[in-house]
Amino acid sequence: MREENTSKNLLLIFTRNPEYGKVKTRLAKDIGDQAALNIYIFLLAHTARICAPLSTEKAVYYSEEIDKDDLWDAAIFQKKKQVGEDLGERMKNAFAEGFDAGYSKIVIIGSDLYDIETKDLEQAFEVLNDNEVVIGPAEDGGYYLLGMTQLHPKLFKNKNWGTQTVLQETINELTKSNYKLLEKRNDVDLYSDIKDHPAFIPFFKA
Repeated sequence: MREENTSKNLLLIFTRNPEYGKVKTRLAKDIGDQAALNIYIFLLAHTARICAPLSTEKAVYYSEEIDKDDLWDAAIFQKKKQVGEDLGERMKNAFAEGFDAGYSKIVIIGSDLYDIETKDLEQAFEVLNDNEVVIGPAEDGGYYLLGMTQLHPKLFKNKNWGTQTVLQETINELTKSNYKLLEKRNDVDLYSDIKDHPAFIPFFKA
């Protein structure tokens, strides 16, 4: 049994274990597996850096196995394993675990967005003061952030994850809920997402 939370807010961070040939596969088609892995590790470090100062509880959910000695400081981040058959089920289970533990506002993000800062996460939790759901829409038709004050299981069902329809399908299911959209951002999936971004040039140019 966890002790009573000093913070009723919880940030969930979904990550993939950084393995050669298994991360950023669409990006790797253009820049190679090693460069794609290097970029993903870079994105993980950025995500850890912007999440650490946030005055909430924080939990990293690993895709394959928990790494006890990596860039996620165990003194700052709880470490857990994703459970479920697909992304939707894994996210739903993580939210359910958080609400069962007594948290009142929970926000989830991935680990492949460079254009996000600590203040954006703070804003998401602030939005939940007056809204049931907050969504950060991604340029590709998905979302980079989802937050809620109670579990909405239907948001995680019957979605073609990774496609252009996810955001709109999610919004369509919130017609009776009080929700707000954050600023649209671009996550890193394709070479076109990063080819002109100064932070990524060292990874694919000699």
